[in-house]
Amino acid sequence: MKVNVLAFGIAKDIFGGSSITAELDGNTTAELKKSLEKTYPRLKQLASYMVAVNSEYAQDNSIINETDEIAVIPPVSGG
Repeated sequence: MKVNVLAFGIAKDIFGGSSITAELDGNTTAELKKSLEKTYPRLKQLASYMVAVNSEYAQDNSIINETDEIAVIPPVSGG
């Protein structure tokens, strides 16, 4: 299944743009992360990052559908 993934913060630099199309073998957030980390190894260097599905933070076992809006959100720091 192919899904569109939006990128924010440093994830935009890692992906080389503000969105990508990712090939997903399964249908969970954990499988998406595994696929993204295989294609973009620098993603593993982040201390952590979240995946949002349809504007809500998703757990690793959350189900993803082709039409879902998916976003990769790296850790945020500020003051």
